[in-house]
Amino acid sequence: MAGRWKAMRAWLAGLLGAVLVAAIGTAFTVWFEARGPDAVDRISGQRPLTVAHVAVDYATQHTTLRRPVTDPGERAVLLGAGSGSSREAIMRSHDWAPLGTADVTVVLAGNRSSLRIIDITPRVLTRKPVSDGALFVYSSEGVAQTIELSADLDEQAPRFTNAKNPDTSYFRKQQIDLKRDDPVTLAMSITGSAAYYEFDLQVTLLADGRTEKMTIGGPDGRPFRVSGIADRYRAYYGISALGGWQPLSRTAACAEVKKAMGC
Repeated sequence: MAGRWKAMRAWLAGLLGAVLVAAIGTAFTVWFEARGPDAVDRISGQRPLTVAHVAVDYATQHTTLRRPVTDPGERAVLLGAGSGSSREAIMRSHDWAPLGTADVTVVLAGNRSSLRIIDITPRVLTRKPVSDGALFVYSSEGVAQTIELSADLDEQAPRFTNAKNPDTSYFRKQQIDLKRDDPVTLAMSITGSAAYYEFDLQVTLLADGRTEKMTIGGPDGRPFRVSGIADRYRAYYGISALGGWQPLSRTAACAEVKKAMGC
């Protein structure tokens, strides 16, 4: 009798253990499916938001350099003796900047089961006199880009607005909610006419029950840039039919840009 009772207790203990293991396993599965990936990302140091893509449109607008290209080798590349990427590298080394408006596209992706982008603001890092090293005139045949948000760096406290409410901060009344792997594309038009600006984007987001700050810089790892129009440039260029750039007269450049520029 004692032996049978002992065996029964062992069987009951085993059954109870199996039930507990199954219950714990089920509870863990439910928790992991709901919160586990977030916990793993937090432990691994994964940021709540990923910058999947950053681009600045230089292809459909006029641009400027802060310093003229005077080196003979660089000038030869600029006038068509090298590849497009080589020309762009030279221009970037001379602080290539869009004229008047920087059209910036940023694609963000969520890294949490739920997060909210509370605010995005442009932050001015450098303010200098407008660039006058060179003016590069693009033909006006490009297709205009649709702009969803805009900001003016000439304002004391730049903020993003949209066409429907140009006098109200976009993020004052609206936020962007993302789930894991959800992307959002922001097409931003950042203007600056009073100076040459270097700037980045400051993102405020809510994730894991707390507010975080995140900085977005330009695609080349440096700040974004934009410059107002100078009265006079030290060099003028237009697109060459043979590739690269060709020198332009000041009169021809002024007529193409359709700005006074003291012409």
